[in-house]
Amino acid sequence: MTGRLEGKIALITGVAGGMGAVAAARFAAEGARVVGCDLDAAGAAATEELVRAAGGEITVMGGVDLGDPDGARTWVDAAVATYDGIDALYNNASTQRFAALDELTVADWDFTMRNELDLVYYTVRAAWPHLRRTGGGAILNVGSIAAIRGVEYMPQNAHSTAKGGVIALTLQLVVEGGPHGIRANVISPGLVETPNTAPMLADPPERLRKVVLDRIPLGRPGQPEDVVGAAVFLCSDEASWISGAHLVVDGGGSVLG
Repeated sequence: MTGRLEGKIALITGVAGGMGAVAAARFAAEGARVVGCDLDAAGAAATEELVRAAGGEITVMGGVDLGDPDGARTWVDAAVATYDGIDALYNNASTQRFAALDELTVADWDFTMRNELDLVYYTVRAAWPHLRRTGGGAILNVGSIAAIRGVEYMPQNAHSTAKGGVIALTLQLVVEGGPHGIRANVISPGLVETPNTAPMLADPPERLRKVVLDRIPLGRPGQPEDVVGAAVFLCSDEASWISGAHLVVDGGGSVLG
């Protein structure tokens, strides 16, 4: 590791597994003091143990429901109290439900909005006064290529809408945060191999292979490290004059018509 985040205080959501767990480990290895959270208390504790075993500095809080504004504020305030500040807020956490438009229930729609869009707003809102107090910092939100193009292999209407909202919110954070030294950027991953997608990628349906996997110019699905590497850069001082960037990390697939 290069120490690109040496001494920085990084708040990372959704660290119990997948990209969040990789992010917690990588940010700590790059020198950040990490405060993570997840609704999954057992998974969050496992990530904390692994990062500490590798020599990283991390505190993780489990059972945190960021879709509740009070829960988001309680976690952010506790995180700030741990290290007395925030240098980077990495909004990785999300949970969604999928179904065709005429089959998705209103409850499923509301669940997806709550757990992909609302939780980003609540967490940023809770962090905002702390970021202003300390002269700014970096906010990094996670979008999706589903927010910028249709997805052929499965219906993603609620997910696409929520992630589109995350991207739009990020742009407004740029404008409102700039005078306070707050940067805001967004990463939109393509199809990434995580514990949730690994079974599907191990034996991909023909339609998924034909319309997605066979059309990735770099010839493979993403790995969590591909996304987290971009996140490290955007949260580092090397990106100190980058705000409002929308970085697509998808092996080039989204450029194809």
